[in-house]
Amino acid sequence: MLRIENLHVSFDGNKILNGVDLEVPVGKVHAIMGPNGSGKSTLANTIAGHKGYDVTSGTVTYKDLDLLALDPSERAAEGVFLGFQYPVEIPGISNMNFLRTALNSIRRYRGEEEMSAAEFLGLLREKAAALGISNDMLKRAVNVGFSGGERKRNEMLQMAVLDPQFAVLDETDSGLDIDALRIVARGINAFHGPEKGLLLITHYKRLLSYVEPDVIHVLIDGRIARSGDKELAEELEEAGYAAFA
Repeated sequence: MLRIENLHVSFDGNKILNGVDLEVPVGKVHAIMGPNGSGKSTLANTIAGHKGYDVTSGTVTYKDLDLLALDPSERAAEGVFLGFQYPVEIPGISNMNFLRTALNSIRRYRGEEEMSAAEFLGLLREKAAALGISNDMLKRAVNVGFSGGERKRNEMLQMAVLDPQFAVLDETDSGLDIDALRIVARGINAFHGPEKGLLLITHYKRLLSYVEPDVIHVLIDGRIARSGDKELAEELEEAGYAAFA
């Protein structure tokens, strides 16, 4: 579903990724672990098309599409979703309006009819209830005044409503207490399925206790230093990242 070959990326003149090779087949969950500064967020932002990241060589192929040739809105419409490490506030726009606008924009891109207000409201309430999100949160401006856990649950709601085919979740467990982590993990597991692809980026193994990856990759100095099964997370917990440098 997603294939990355020899990807080199710079940001602000500094080389961050130094030849990443990675393939995530459809129906699989892959996790990337690594220390601060190893290039994890750079990889996520490059996949999503964030401005400022300069791809100097390499390819990113998604469903036989040259992902790097698409702008961010086209990538989203084609089914790529990015969960941010630090979800931003959007003052003045309610969660409800934001999601309906985004969903109908994707539907128009795909040649589908826009969802009516009544249809959308039914979908939104169903997805929100599964994540313990109240009607009050739906009416509030996007992430304004939200706690860290509320912001991450809100991203799970966005993913559930937009229903992408491939999701990149950049340290979505960051700053979560155990209860919020369980709710977020439940949202991730509800999203995943045989027609989906998922790339989890994390520092720690605790998220991987709730969302079991098929493969774990260790990213060190902008390269995949090692790949393995879930036992690799245990090894990292004991030995630390220095052992993989």
